[in-house]
Amino acid sequence: MQKNFAIIGCGRIGRRHAEQAILLANVKAVCDIVHSRADELAAYYNATPYYTLEDLLAAEPKIDVISICTPNGLHAAHSIKSLQAGINVLCEKPLCITVKTGEEMIAVAKEANKKLFVVKQNRYNPPVIFLKELLNKDQLGNIYSFQINCFWNRPNEYYTGWKGTKALDGGTLFTQFSHFIDLLYWLLGDVLEVKKITKNLAHPAIELEDAGVVLFNMNSGAIGTLNYTVNSFEKNMEGSFAVFGEKGTIKIGGQYLNELEYFNVQGVEQPDLPKGNSANAYGFYQGSMSNHDKVYENLMKALDNEKHLFASAIEGLKTVEIIERIYNAT
Repeated sequence: MQKNFAIIGCGRIGRRHAEQAILLANVKAVCDIVHSRADELAAYYNATPYYTLEDLLAAEPKIDVISICTPNGLHAAHSIKSLQAGINVLCEKPLCITVKTGEEMIAVAKEANKKLFVVKQNRYNPPVIFLKELLNKDQLGNIYSFQINCFWNRPNEYYTGWKGTKALDGGTLFTQFSHFIDLLYWLLGDVLEVKKITKNLAHPAIELEDAGVVLFNMNSGAIGTLNYTVNSFEKNMEGSFAVFGEKGTIKIGGQYLNELEYFNVQGVEQPDLPKGNSANAYGFYQGSMSNHDKVYENLMKALDNEKHLFASAIEGLKTVEIIERIYNAT
C-alpha cells in the first residue's frame, strides 16, 4: 500500500520534495502560511491545502510521513509537533540550528516511536560515494589533511523574508554549506578542536556572516581547512573537498562536489564515474546537487527496513553540533 505524505512549506524546496514524493507515494496534503502557495501546490497534486500545521495534523490522521521544508529555525518545532501526532518526519537540512533543539527532536521521536530523518543529498554524488568507498577500504591509508572550498554567490536580493536572519536562517554554514559539514563528519569522523574567522563583507542588510575561514584538528589526527563565501562574483565558482592521504590524493570538485578533479591513489585506477544530477536551479541563483530522487528512494526503503542506511537525526545533529562549535570558536 502506498504511503501518504504531507509537505510542510510550499516554496521551491517544498515543490522539489513534492515532485519526488509523488513518484513513490501519495501527496495527500500540503501546508503553507502563504495561502496562495499552499493552494497552488495542492491543486497540482490533487492534495488538500492547509494554512497551519495544527489544522493539518487535526484533519489528516492517515499521513505516514511529513516532509519539513520550512525555514531552518522552524524545523525543530514543526518536526516535534508532527512526531507527537504519531507521524514519521523527513526534515530538510539543517535538522535545526541549535544542539539543544536537536536533542529535543530526537527525544520526542524516541518517545513517539517514530522515525526522524534528515536530508543529506550530497552523499549520493557519484564522486562522494567513490571517496567513501576508498576510505571504508582504507585505500588512502592514514589521512594527513584535507581542504574544503565553498565558493558560491548569493546576491543581496536573495536575502528576503527569513533568509539572513539569526532566528530563522541561523548562519551561512547552516543554509548554504551544511552539506559540506555533513560530508566532513561522514567521511573523516569527528572534530577535536576548531578555530575560525568569519565576517560579513558584502551583505550589510543581513545578520549573519557571508564569508569564513575555519581550521580543524580532527580526532583522527588529520588537520584541515574550510574556506567559504557567498561572495563569488556573479555566480557559483566551486564546491570542493580534497583529501591528502598516506597512499593517495583525491579532489572532488566542480561547482557542487560533482566532479572527480584530481585522482592519484596507489594501486587504484581512476574510475569512469556516472554523471551526477544537475544542480538545483532557483531562478537567479543555484543550490547544491539535485539528488532528492535518491533521498526519496532511500527514505522509502528506510521506512520499511530498520537496517537500511539512511541519514538519521543523530547524524543530522552532528552537523549542527560542528557548526555550533565553529560559530562559538575564537
